[in-house]
Amino acid sequence: MTFSKTALVLTLATISFTSCKKEEKTAENTTNIEAAAPKKEIAAENLETASFEIKGMTCAMGCAATIEKKLAETEGVKEAKVDFESKTATVAFDKTVNNQESLTKLVEGVADGKTYKVANFKKA
Repeated sequence: MTFSKTALVLTLATISFTSCKKEEKTAENTTNIEAAAPKKEIAAENLETASFEIKGMTCAMGCAATIEKKLAETEGVKEAKVDFESKTATVAFDKTVNNQESLTKLVEGVADGKTYKVANFKKA
């Protein structure tokens, strides 16, 4: 019986260590792929800044951080900042690539597509 327990523990430990290594390699590969595709430079005359409210955010780490990351990773977005406390986002973007409709659709599409709503879109 002791041999069976020891064999079971060793088997579970081996599976656990092996699966963790595979996940780490996947994360490294994803990071390398993202780093390999830099964004295009935005011409100064095409740079526009807008701010808008995001309704439906319930936390800073999950909601605001996720939306900010999605915006910042989007082609044509130079910079994005989402403030959970004021429930607002400020985005600097290339007006030839993005517009009010595309940014609104991106934010409202995060999560299940029903959680977040954009309001009071204002260009600076």
